[in-house]
Amino acid sequence: MITDVRWGTPAARGVIATTILGSGMAMLDGTIVNVALPRIGDELDASVAGLQWILDGYLLALASLILVAGALGDRFGRRRVFLIGVVWFGAASVLCGLAQTTEMLVAARVLQGVGGALLTPGSLAILQSVFHREDRARAIGAWSGLGGIAAAAGPLVGGLLVQAWSWRLAFLINVPVAVYCVWMALRFVPETRDEESAGPIDLFGSALGALGLAGVTAALVEAPVRGLDWLVLSAGIIGFAALAAFVQRQRRGHDPLVPPALFADRTFVIANGLTLAVYAALGGVFMLMGLQLQISLGYSPVAAGVAGVPITIVMLLLSSRFGALASKHGPRWFLVSGPMLVAAATLLLMRVEPGASYLGAVLPAVTLFGLGLAVVVAPVTATVLAAAPDRYAGVASGVNNAVARTAGLLAVAVLPAAAGLTGAAYADPVALTAAWRTALLICAGLTVVGGLLALGVRGNVLAVEEHAPDCPHPGDCMSCSVDAPPTHIKP
Repeated sequence: MITDVRWGTPAARGVIATTILGSGMAMLDGTIVNVALPRIGDELDASVAGLQWILDGYLLALASLILVAGALGDRFGRRRVFLIGVVWFGAASVLCGLAQTTEMLVAARVLQGVGGALLTPGSLAILQSVFHREDRARAIGAWSGLGGIAAAAGPLVGGLLVQAWSWRLAFLINVPVAVYCVWMALRFVPETRDEESAGPIDLFGSALGALGLAGVTAALVEAPVRGLDWLVLSAGIIGFAALAAFVQRQRRGHDPLVPPALFADRTFVIANGLTLAVYAALGGVFMLMGLQLQISLGYSPVAAGVAGVPITIVMLLLSSRFGALASKHGPRWFLVSGPMLVAAATLLLMRVEPGASYLGAVLPAVTLFGLGLAVVVAPVTATVLAAAPDRYAGVASGVNNAVARTAGLLAVAVLPAAAGLTGAAYADPVALTAAWRTALLICAGLTVVGGLLALGVRGNVLAVEEHAPDCPHPGDCMSCSVDAPPTHIKP
């Protein structure tokens, strides 16, 4: 198989289609549940905390294991780990569709998150390692745009499936998709791995990270329900201690799960900080919008899903183009302007309240929301990968995905209580609308922070040019290659 794939070839189309299909399945399920939450809550008699765990059980496993999954792909083969993730995800989806209680569904969602962790970083790592260097940013732009469309289309697909039969179909639909994805991967995707990797994989470090996220999440979700009792306090203390131990182990270990050298690069740190802020806001908005449209405005599941279609259309039309523009002109102003557009759209969503019309309130906000995502998603993803050496493609992808999923995880855990939404209040239109407004203000503030962080990005890390004859640091300056961190270039 070809391992230096050029854009526009049949091999390129096959690789991109396969990676989008796999990661898109995971992204779709990350948002498809949002529009199904009212029906799930009603059938399984779930509280706000129960709904949070249905979302966070998936995100917790995804965020906890995505780092070690990236390392496993670099070591044992990116296609191999990707395929295992696809099969695992499909099997766990069956368990989700058959769940009879909230607890069963949460457990199945955790297993589903494990599969998502195995396949998601592999998608990006495959693109970074398979495509010719000059075509990587464009390929990643296509992946980001079309994969982002899967996430944005989740509410629409979820609404159609829920109204056609049941929320269970939203999970069972993954089975044929997973089967087709396996066939595509075996046909089109070449195997790649990090040939320099030799030391043991830090499984203990991964366990510390998972324990830390689980403890902190449990404390944040359960505190509004239980108060600061011994269980909540113990979970929080254990979680923070485990996260501190994880950081120390990565800094001092011989074979760290996350090489500290990655964070010596300013651009890598800023891009991940932006990801944390923006994806936290996205997690909060997408969680509550399905509830607000259905409960406060009386939309059906299908209507609630259709309401977000402009996000999908705008991303489909513009994401790849903005990825190419960022590669040509540098990502900085795309990373600044994209979050600012998302913040403006988030504030416009405050007009989505009982009695508001779709054309007057919902459509302008979601269209602007889609534009902001199209501007920022592909450039930030390409920037993270370009700021890391090729040999760390899986790890860099895993870090960025872990940051994004952790952001969503924390948003779902914290935002309802911060906005005053607890117990069964989500079923009350008055209480839900008040919480909706408060949550949107918080989310808009987060995206503004993300945009301001991007002001620190210098130069064009995505540029691909020949070495200057007198270049003193070949392979290190940003004008040399996409995998070169900006170690000595001045703004």
